[in-house]
Amino acid sequence: MDLGTIWFILWGVLWAIYFMLDGYDLGLGTLRPFFAKNDVETRIIYNTMGPFWDGNEVWLITAGGVTFAAFPKTYAVMFSSLYTPLMLLLFGLILRGVTLEFRAKNLSLRWNKFWDAMNFVGSFLPALLLGVAFANIFKGIPIDQDGILQGNLLTLLNPYGLAGGVLFVLLFAHHGALWLAFKSEGDIHARAMALAGKLWPIVAAVIVLFLAMSYGMTHLFTNYLVSPVLFGLLLIPVAGLVLTFLYRRQGRALAAWIGSAVLIFGTALFGVVGIFPALLPSSLNPAWSMTIENSASTPLTLSIMLGVALVFVPIVIIYQVWTIHLFRHPVTEKDLEYDEAY
Repeated sequence: MDLGTIWFILWGVLWAIYFMLDGYDLGLGTLRPFFAKNDVETRIIYNTMGPFWDGNEVWLITAGGVTFAAFPKTYAVMFSSLYTPLMLLLFGLILRGVTLEFRAKNLSLRWNKFWDAMNFVGSFLPALLLGVAFANIFKGIPIDQDGILQGNLLTLLNPYGLAGGVLFVLLFAHHGALWLAFKSEGDIHARAMALAGKLWPIVAAVIVLFLAMSYGMTHLFTNYLVSPVLFGLLLIPVAGLVLTFLYRRQGRALAAWIGSAVLIFGTALFGVVGIFPALLPSSLNPAWSMTIENSASTPLTLSIMLGVALVFVPIVIIYQVWTIHLFRHPVTEKDLEYDEAY
C-alpha cells in the first residue's frame, strides 16, 4: 500500500472520529431547546458536554490539518469551492464555544435565553452544514479543470445534499440523547433514553433513504460493485445500529452510545471508501477531480507525517478515553454548585 493510499485512509478515519466525538455535542445543543424543562436541566445538559467539547473539536483541526499537509491541492480547492458553507460552519462552531463560556457570566433571564438560542444555532447549523458538505463531496462538486466551483451555495443545497444534512442532524441528535442518558440520572436519564428510542427508527429510515439516493444519484457504489468484498464494510454501521437498539433496550446507556459511535464511524467510512481514490470528485468531469495522484504531497512529507501521526494520534485517543473515564459520573444538581460549572 503506497503512502498516498495510507493517508487517504487516515484522512477518512480522522473525519469519522470527529463526527462520532463532536457529534454528540452538536446533537445535545440541537436537542436542548426541545428537551430541557427548566434552567436546571439546561445547565445539566451544558455540563454533560462541558469537559469534552473543546477536546472533541481538536479532531476537526486535525482532519483539516491533514487535508492541508497531505493533500494541499485538495485543501485549496475544497476551501475555495466550499468557502461559504465552511465559513458558516466555522462561525457556528465559534458561536457554540462562546455560548458555553458567556452564558454563566450573567444571571439575567434574557441574557441566558439569548445565549441558549445562540447555542442552538451554533449546534444545529454545523451539524446540517457538515452533512450538506460531505453529501455533496460524495455526489461530486461541480468544479472545472482549474478547481473553480461552477455554482454557489444554492448549488450545494440540492436534494441529495439536504438529505445528507438531515441525516447528520438526526445521527448527532440520537448520539447526543444517548450521551445525555449516560451522563444523567433519574427523570432526565429516563427521558433521554426514551427520546433516543423515538429517534432510532427515524435514523434507520433516513439511512435507508440516503443509501437509496446514493445508489441512484451518485457513484458511491461503483467501488463496491467492482470489489464486492467491500460490502463487508457495511456491516460496521449495521452492527452499530443494531447494537444501539439492543443496548438501549437493556438500559445500558454507555454501551448504546458506543454503538451509536460505531454507526456514525461506519456511515462516514462508507462514503470515504465510495469516493476512493478521489478526495474531491468533480461532477462535471471525473478527470477534473482532486485525487490521491494529483494532489498528494511529496513522499518525504507523507513519510514524516506518518511517523508523527503514529506517535501522537494514539496519545490523543488515550487522553480522550481517560477524560471520558475521569468524568464518567452523572451530572447532578450538586455539580452545578461548583464555580467551574457552566
